[in-house]
Amino acid sequence: MIKPLMRGAVPDITAAIGKTPIVRLNHVVEDLDSEIYVKVEYMNPAGSMKDRVGLNIIRDAEERGMLQPGGTIIEATSGNTGAGLAMVAAPRGYKCIFVMPDKMSQEKIDNLRAYGAKVVICPTAVEPSDPRSYYSVARRLVEETPGAFYANQYHNPANPEAHYLSTAPEIWEQTGGEFDAFVAGMGTGGTLSGCGRFFKEQRDDIKIVGVDPIGSLYYEYVKTGRLTKAFSYYVEGIGEDVLPSTMNLSILDDVVQVDDRECFQMTRDLVRREGIFCGGSCGAAVIGAIKYARGLKKPQRILVLLPDSAQKYLSKIFNDDWMRSNGFLDDDTTGTVAHLLKRQPTRVISIDDATSVRQAVSILKEHGISQLPVLDSAQRHCGIVSEIDLLNYLVQNEGGLDMPVRELVSSDYATVSPHTRLQLLKNIFNDAKVVLVTENDRLLAVLTKIDLIDYLASDSAV
Repeated sequence: MIKPLMRGAVPDITAAIGKTPIVRLNHVVEDLDSEIYVKVEYMNPAGSMKDRVGLNIIRDAEERGMLQPGGTIIEATSGNTGAGLAMVAAPRGYKCIFVMPDKMSQEKIDNLRAYGAKVVICPTAVEPSDPRSYYSVARRLVEETPGAFYANQYHNPANPEAHYLSTAPEIWEQTGGEFDAFVAGMGTGGTLSGCGRFFKEQRDDIKIVGVDPIGSLYYEYVKTGRLTKAFSYYVEGIGEDVLPSTMNLSILDDVVQVDDRECFQMTRDLVRREGIFCGGSCGAAVIGAIKYARGLKKPQRILVLLPDSAQKYLSKIFNDDWMRSNGFLDDDTTGTVAHLLKRQPTRVISIDDATSVRQAVSILKEHGISQLPVLDSAQRHCGIVSEIDLLNYLVQNEGGLDMPVRELVSSDYATVSPHTRLQLLKNIFNDAKVVLVTENDRLLAVLTKIDLIDYLASDSAV
């Protein structure tokens, strides 16, 4: 016999998901004409917006017969999706195994284990196809575990559907649709794709804006259509080194790039100046929204989704020693890319994508350089062509000197802004041979390791 509920109670913890507040920001946006509001998703019961995703993925799997009583849920997660799945799994009696990259905070690992989940840690700095990557390990565990269900948030339509059915309608009801832009971090794409689809159905003029950390591949792919090599960064829960099928990039109106330092400093400001106890990807989304607002011609109302809480980052973002050791506090004296460019102004030598191989070789030789940025017909950079690209082509294609270089353009570079800290630039050069400095889609400079070495060795370095 099912006993009636006490007045005001819910039948289990999953019924408490949602109905999170929207809060106006005041102090961190004092210099803006636009208004910025935040949807505080860490007030979900397991601490993040992924509670909605966990509930919808499990409910969908049960309806499809993919998850049977006593089954095991397996997922590759940065922590929040795992917590959402584990919370929903607990009252239903499912077991959980979560696979995480080793850059995630200890708090996230401990949080998942508190739910009784098994956690497997994998190296971050490997290619997605590497058998040691957390994607590959998760798939292997699914094959090896009887009764396993792979949640697969990167390719499961139930991920964006969760936000289409839950987050977006809730926002619409709360606001009456009285906002001009929706801003969120770019991770699996569930939030942007699900909310973006719903909002566009209500009002096509609402702008959908993604925020992507330097090191992830989204920003460059959206701007140029090229998949560059992803490299390591510190902010957790956003950015990708693969393209998930759950990300609908066609729904985006704009994408803003941010770096670790500004993400973490904004996160600390949100807690200390606004009293909003949020995590690193929240700081990323807010600083991205501020950058977007500064480029607007007239004031707008901007709504930002804050995914999770500060609780899982106390040993990192809110630890001064960790912040200082990684160059993220104000006492970092290495300066920015803008300082380097001021000290070593450079003229950008570029070519358009119709330039012939013969002409490209001549330009490299004339200027004594080893790579050339390539611009498209709209004068936006679309990649680089280097000595090795030309050499490989000429060895295999004797006499093909008149072919346009657009066929040889490579993506072996990283993109930064003038505001990128040189501490981060040093880390980027561990993975990238060439760095393109851009601002507002305009190419400002091409940097190599020797440029950074020369600047740091100079007497005028900051």
